[in-house]
Amino acid sequence: MDVLVILIPVSLFLGGLGLVAFYWTLRKGQYDDPEGDARRILNPDYDDAPMPRDDEERP
Repeated sequence: MDVLVILIPVSLFLGGLGLVAFYWTLRKGQYDDPEGDARRILNPDYDDAPMPRDDEERP
């Protein structure tokens, strides 16, 4: 039971830290354009193939 004296404040601190980090990302605009990525992948110019390394032959 003595360990709860340590674990409860630590868990509340970590939860608050996560909440602060979430609000910080909201203010920085991390979630402003959720449709942009969905539309970008439909663009014919989109290429997600990895770039060839320098030591590999190029087609």
